[in-house]
Amino acid sequence: MKHIRPLIGSAALLTALGAHAIEYTQVQPEKSALNFSYQQMGVKMDGQFRKFAATLNFDPAKPAAAKASFEVDLASVDTGSSEADQEVAGKPWFNTKLFPTARFVSSEVRPLGGNRYEVAGQLTIKGKTQPVVIPATVSTLGKNAQFDGGFTLRRGDFSIGEGSWAKFDIVANDIQLKFRITASSK
Repeated sequence: MKHIRPLIGSAALLTALGAHAIEYTQVQPEKSALNFSYQQMGVKMDGQFRKFAATLNFDPAKPAAAKASFEVDLASVDTGSSEADQEVAGKPWFNTKLFPTARFVSSEVRPLGGNRYEVAGQLTIKGKTQPVVIPATVSTLGKNAQFDGGFTLRRGDFSIGEGSWAKFDIVANDIQLKFRITASSK
């Protein structure tokens, strides 16, 4: 009986810890960012999207059950130049009048060990949907978690830059997207 009490106590403690698992669901837009970089005539250019919405459901104890989605307001593009922002929002590039948003919806989250994951899902831009796999890391501190990741988007796959912009001699095909999403638990 003397040896059973510590086992019962340990089981109760583990059950209590499991019952208090932290699930990160409350995205904090003011602490989150969606940035991009690309090459234009051989020069690295940087920008960001100022408006996007994200939904998240992530429990570090059950990463395979995680879900995430992003919806990006393409007209909120900030290239650092209002003239370039208007050009990119136009028909040859994002065509925001017809396609105001880009959307990503996860279908699978695969743990890679430590704080590293692969998030697979569908990315839709300008009415074209492509599968993507996004490497990401998660850093947790109490009730907050920070999700960092990025991937290379090939603009030609989504007809971003049509007509005279369809070639990749002036603006490169590869666009590096990077995100930082901060979320808290309920």
